[in-house]
Amino acid sequence: MAAETLIIVPTYNERENLPDLVRRLGALTVPVDVLVVDDSSPDGTGQIADELAARHPWVHVLHRTVKDGLGRAYVAGFQWALARDYAFVFEMDADFSHNPADIPRFLQAAQEQKADLVLGSRYSGGIRVINWPLSRLLLSLWGGFYTRIITGMPFSDPTGGFKCFRRKTLAAIDVGSVTANGYSFQIELTHRVWRKGLKVAEVPIIFTDREQGVSKMSRDIAIEAAWMVWRLLLENRLRRHPDIAKE
Repeated sequence: MAAETLIIVPTYNERENLPDLVRRLGALTVPVDVLVVDDSSPDGTGQIADELAARHPWVHVLHRTVKDGLGRAYVAGFQWALARDYAFVFEMDADFSHNPADIPRFLQAAQEQKADLVLGSRYSGGIRVINWPLSRLLLSLWGGFYTRIITGMPFSDPTGGFKCFRRKTLAAIDVGSVTANGYSFQIELTHRVWRKGLKVAEVPIIFTDREQGVSKMSRDIAIEAAWMVWRLLLENRLRRHPDIAKE
C-alpha cells in the first residue's frame, strides 16, 4: 500500500459531488487512499463509488445496508482503517464544504506539532464560513461556545467535522464504543482525545456550504448534541480538564 493516509468520506445521495471529489483527492501533492462509506444511497451514489473504485485502485468502497447515521458510518470506516496500515485517517464531507486542498496542511500540522488529532477550524482567528444563512452560523457559534463552557475543551471549533487522526489515536479512544451518532459524534470524538491528554492542534479552514444535494442537519441532531455534552462532563467526573495529564 503506497499511501499512508486514508480519507474517509461518508455518503448518502452524493452522486453529484463524489466523482469530482475523487478527482481532486487524486490530484493532491500527497498520495492518499479514499474510503467511500455509502449508506445504500437511493440516488445510486454507491454504484458510482464502485465504478470509481474499478478505475482507481486507491479508491475503496464500504457499503452499508441501511442509513444509520454519520457516526456509525465513520465508526465503520475507522474500523476498516485500523484493520490496515494507515498512519493518518481523515474525516471529510463529500459536499466540498471541506476543501481537499487543505489536506497537506493537516498532515504538516500533525508532523510539525506532533499532534495526535488535527481539527479544521472555521473560527480560529475569525469566522471563515461561506454561504451559510445567519441562523445556521449563529447555531454553529452557539454550539461551539456551549460545548466549551460545559466540557472545558479549549478549541475554537469543537463541533467541526474535518479531522485528521493518527492511527494510534483512534486505537487509544476505542472508536467502536462511541455512542453519539449525529452532530454530537464530532464532539464526543474530540472530547475523548482531549480527555486522554493527547495533543490536539487546530488549523484554520474556509468552510463553504454545499452547492449540490441536501444538508443532513436536523433539529433532532442539534438536540442530541445539546444533551450529550452533559454526559461527557459526567463521564469526566465533572472535571473540565483532561483526566490524564499530558506527558
